[in-house]
Amino acid sequence: MQIGIAMFVTDYSIQPHDLAVEAENRGIESLWLPEHSHIPTSRKSPWPGGPELPKHYYDTYDPFVALGAAAVASKKIKLATGICLVVQRDPIHTAKETATVDRLSNGRLILGVGAGWNAEEMADHGTTDFKSRFRLMDERVRAIKEIWTKSKPKFAGEFVKFDEMMQWPKPVQKPHPPIIVGGGFPHGARRAIAFGDGWMPIGGRDMDPLELLPRFRQMAAEANRDPASLSFSVFGGPMNADGLKRYRDAKTDRAVLTLPSKSRDETLPLLDQIAGFVKAM
Repeated sequence: MQIGIAMFVTDYSIQPHDLAVEAENRGIESLWLPEHSHIPTSRKSPWPGGPELPKHYYDTYDPFVALGAAAVASKKIKLATGICLVVQRDPIHTAKETATVDRLSNGRLILGVGAGWNAEEMADHGTTDFKSRFRLMDERVRAIKEIWTKSKPKFAGEFVKFDEMMQWPKPVQKPHPPIIVGGGFPHGARRAIAFGDGWMPIGGRDMDPLELLPRFRQMAAEANRDPASLSFSVFGGPMNADGLKRYRDAKTDRAVLTLPSKSRDETLPLLDQIAGFVKAM
């Protein structure tokens, strides 16, 4: 089992290029950066994580600019979005940004995607209806894959439409960077099977993720997808060796441990602790 880390990187946290290097030096497999373009002050949508939305949600850096900086500074660590809000993004721009990061990193991008929870944030982008966001996510991901993999892509869907075009660069990874779909069970799992390369539920919410893993694999087989071809990652994994060993023994592919948005001096001891988990696994 691989161990990754996630952080809302901000102007007051350790910087993403520094975090990537320090994590890489400790054997950590991947760095996951979330995305929120902004947080409307109306705050009508409840945050799934609790009653109070943490400040770093509206302070966080743009993920692809930050991952580009991390790509140049590091050599091996995988660089991931955890998650990219594709429902708020133009798919043509996003295809170029993601391919650029994959090029700058020599093939280390993982595109984690999700539909999000903040209806007001989506509405401000003018193109996203909260009720149809999952269908929109599906189409935009498929459109991005088309642009990544075709020399003259075109797309005609319910929400995404463009005539034949040319766009470079193309990603280093073939056929394309892995797409990991976030979300709960069963709908997030179904979307991962439909158009993703893996599923990533959030640990500590609803059911135990390990109880869902056999059902996810059964759903994949029933959909004529090889369960072994779909990775299973848990976002927000336990920060203790016993919990991580339980995940490992259940054949989890990756546990992503979330770190607070702290300074370099405050973050390095946490990375040292996680390095101990990496060795224990």
